[in-house]
Amino acid sequence: MELKKEWKEQGFINEPAPEGTDLKAAIRKLCKEKHAIILAHYYTIGDIQDVADFVGDSLALARKAAETNAEIMVMCGVHFMAETCKLLSPEKTVLTPDLNAGCSLADSCKADDLKKFKEEHPGYMVVSYVNTTAAVKALTDVVVTSGNAKKVVDSLPEDAKIIFGPDYNLGNYINSVTGRNMLLWNGGCHVHEKFSVAEIARLKREHPSAVVMAHLECKAPVLAMADVKGSTATMLKYAQEHDNKEFIVATEAGILHEMQRSCPGKTFYPVPPEVSEGSLGCSCNECEYMKMNSLLKIYNCLRYGWPSVEVPSEIASEAVKPIKRMLELS
Repeated sequence: MELKKEWKEQGFINEPAPEGTDLKAAIRKLCKEKHAIILAHYYTIGDIQDVADFVGDSLALARKAAETNAEIMVMCGVHFMAETCKLLSPEKTVLTPDLNAGCSLADSCKADDLKKFKEEHPGYMVVSYVNTTAAVKALTDVVVTSGNAKKVVDSLPEDAKIIFGPDYNLGNYINSVTGRNMLLWNGGCHVHEKFSVAEIARLKREHPSAVVMAHLECKAPVLAMADVKGSTATMLKYAQEHDNKEFIVATEAGILHEMQRSCPGKTFYPVPPEVSEGSLGCSCNECEYMKMNSLLKIYNCLRYGWPSVEVPSEIASEAVKPIKRMLELS
């Protein structure tokens, strides 16, 4: 099938599906025909999580990408996740529904800036959060996720001098629980940065028996209010395994789909972002990049085999090393 010039320019295919198409059924049919699997992050919309072969957080998705024998992977998340799939399975085709699905956290750390920072701090090793580009991973000694950061950092020599980036909040938390004094990059997720103590306190007053759960990308005052601190997978597991009936959740709202599906009878309250004085306010606690994924885009990328994600070989050869080291340590 021929790709239109405007599709290439816009980074996704917006061709309408034939009238009457059941997109979920059509996607599953294409997956079977093309020996493809769909990987979806917890932050994507519920319809995508429902049609996916596998739903998980960054660590789980990386592991699945390393294990799959499918010929094609469709990564429904953001661009760095698709790059990670390609790094771990260079011989496979990795598709992403929309090339524009970036990440504010990954954008906060450019490879050229990190290279310069490393040169200014000789003798330091680099621990990078998975929310980074392949070019940044190529400058990294070991990658971590929010789910395994403490374990990986604990495994490093006690006297190691460490640059940790790009998420300042995660690095600050890991410093606090490990006793390390890592040098922190000043980056952050635009969604998690917005959660506030005031909003959690308000929800806690309204629901006094609710357990407060917060992602490690949140600021320290927010984490201080949380009963459960961790990755999306950590929060989900806690909700599944404990008898509590109400939960206040400070992370991207997409996780509530899986929480509600797997925990019937329990109630989850998403924390809205902080509203600044004089502003019109916004109740949005969603990542607009994750929400660029849609069923129609998945359907079209499977039909056309595009957009595909490629990583230059000179970057890939170095970037895959810290990811494999992470998988070995975790």
